[in-house]
Formats: sequence, C-alpha cells, structure tokens
Amino acid sequence: LFHSSDVTINTRNRDVEVHHTAAEDWRVSLIDTGLDTMTGGRLKRVRDYLDDEPFCMTYGDGVSDIDITKLVEFHRGHGHLATMTAVQPPGRFGAFSLGESETLVKHFREKPQGDNAWVNGGYFVLNPAALDYIDGDNISWEREPMERLVHDRELCAYRHEGFWQPMDTLRDRMYLEDLWKSGNPPWKSW
Repeated sequence: LFHSSDVTINTRNRDVEVHHTAAEDWRVSLIDTGLDTMTGGRLKRVRDYLDDEPFCMTYGDGVSDIDITKLVEFHRGHGHLATMTAVQPPGRFGAFSLGESETLVKHFREKPQGDNAWVNGGYFVLNPAALDYIDGDNISWEREPMERLVHDRELCAYRHEGFWQPMDTLRDRMYLEDLWKSGNPPWKSW
C-alpha cells in the first residue's frame, strides 16, 4: 500500500488517509504474537482478525513460482480444512541404487529433483476452523495440529512441480541471489 499509494498518517489520532492508490485489493494485518510463541501459537493468535473465508499462510523462507490462484482454487474445490503445498526439493547429491551384488551400481542420476519424495513447501491455504487444532502458544504448527488434521482427513496436498527453493542457509541465499542477478529468476512473474 505505502509503496504504491499517496497517504497521510496522523500519529495523534492514528488516522490513515489514502489519497490515491494503485495497490491490489488486499487486507493485511500485522500482529505482534510474542517473541517466544511457536508457529502454531502465532497462527492461533491471528484467528480473531480473520473472516470465515480461507486464507493463505507461508513461513516466508522459501521462494517459488506457485500459482496462488490455482492453489486457492484447489483448496476451495476439495472441501477440507487445510491445503499444504507439496514440493520436491532440488537434489544436492548424485543418487544411485545398488544391484543384487550390493557393490555394483544399478542406476545413477546426478542431483535428481527431490529423489521422488514430496515435502512441505511451506505454502498453505487454511480455513479458519483449521486453527482450532492448535492448543496454545507453545505448539508448533508442523507437529500436533498438522498430524491431527491428517488423522481427521482434513489436510490435502497441492502438488507443485515448478520452481521451489528454500532459503535456510547462506548457500541457499547465494544461489537465489545469483538467480536474481541473472536477469531471469524462475519465480519472477512481473
């Protein structure tokens, strides 16, 4: 909003007047959830600010070319409480399988995409009722709440086969910065 609008902010009475905007029609809330609150507790604390509509949630430490419109459509179409984006992480090492002799290599592929394993890509669409699976501030979203959603058959996976890269390490950051500097990063859609 502030990067694409003319605004006046009155700090005395906390009024914000938007004069002109080119911003998209989004509603963004910034909630102080506390320094020691776990991921589940942080989600639980935003519950009072949500409508009854599904909402998007991400950890913010991954970069992807996920089509958010298709992700939300998929979520709305299946009728369950939660959708997790499934991705196959980029391979880092050559993978192989051994033959019957246990010494002769049977198959080899250099850095295969995800080794055929699907992992949590960190992009979710949730119905607000999914937050009822979180018991308090000390709960990690990735543990009990997601496990209970699976148990209750309320968690679906949206398979994303496009670009996805975590930014967890300095190595990840340098790789993503190099992609950006290339002038054609795979996640850029504007």
